[in-house]
Amino acid sequence: MQQFERHRRLRHSAAMRDLVREHHVRVEDLVYPLFVVEGEGIKEEIPSMPGVYHHSLDRLDEELKEIVSLGIQALLVFGVPAHKDACGSEAYAEDGIVQRAISRIKAAYPNLVVIADTCLCQYTDHGHCGVVKEGYVQNDESLALLARTAVSQARAGADIIAPSNMMDGFVAAIRKALDEAGFAHLPIMSYAVKYASSYYGPFRDAAHSAPQFGDRRTYQMDPANAREGLREAAADVAQGADFLMVKPGLAYMDMVLRLRERFDLPIVVYNVSAEYSMVKAAAANGWLDERLVVMETMVGFKRAGADLIITYHAKDVAGWLKGGNDTCR
Repeated sequence: MQQFERHRRLRHSAAMRDLVREHHVRVEDLVYPLFVVEGEGIKEEIPSMPGVYHHSLDRLDEELKEIVSLGIQALLVFGVPAHKDACGSEAYAEDGIVQRAISRIKAAYPNLVVIADTCLCQYTDHGHCGVVKEGYVQNDESLALLARTAVSQARAGADIIAPSNMMDGFVAAIRKALDEAGFAHLPIMSYAVKYASSYYGPFRDAAHSAPQFGDRRTYQMDPANAREGLREAAADVAQGADFLMVKPGLAYMDMVLRLRERFDLPIVVYNVSAEYSMVKAAAANGWLDERLVVMETMVGFKRAGADLIITYHAKDVAGWLKGGNDTCR
């Protein structure tokens, strides 16, 4: 009889597949994005993101209680201010919406890891991630405001600063500002490889951050480029980044793998809004099994090399994990 390898020997039962499974998703791997808004009594579902809400500060405690009960240990906090201006001054205001949210979260649940998104786009009236002059986002002038934002978030109690603006030199500027303000211990989670993607549409609905003119292609990366992403990541490592992020996730898993093979820092992947909303819409129409598809995606991120997964599915995934359903069988 012809001799060949019997790979199926290790697949013949669920117990055997569990025994030899190479990658697992844990609740500790998950980061849940949270949107906080000005006002009172607000818990409003974001139309393009079923199951994701805007929360006013006075309604935040009920959301935090659920998150903690599921075992989720990390949050990425986004703010939606009531007032916007050309410089995004609410981003670095000591009493800004994110600063107040961070303080409230840490007071209620000091063991939660609070990650502060550090950008200006939600706070500027033009919707860009920096200072605009003559229709162009100014790099170095923007760095100064981003550094002020990071320090204000650190003072509010943030555990990790996560700059998402893609200005050249942003990690170095923020690292210097944090160190000089007495926050040398705080790590920076760099949005190192962030593409100018069409997958951000629902997020811009959630954060009210769509650009009022043009687009972000002069500072976010061209989706066709991979080697450029490695240069971006290497620059951030040299400037003092402690985590490296790839955003979006699904269409860029090759970049997760490339970073994993090149760098020994923790790798983060952002499973972005449209990736979430497409699954939710298909599941609502009965076109797919939501749990199986989501868990397959999460395992895919881990297989590609991600250590942490930022995902709007985090609460669902945490619930499934508590029920013993950690992957498709």
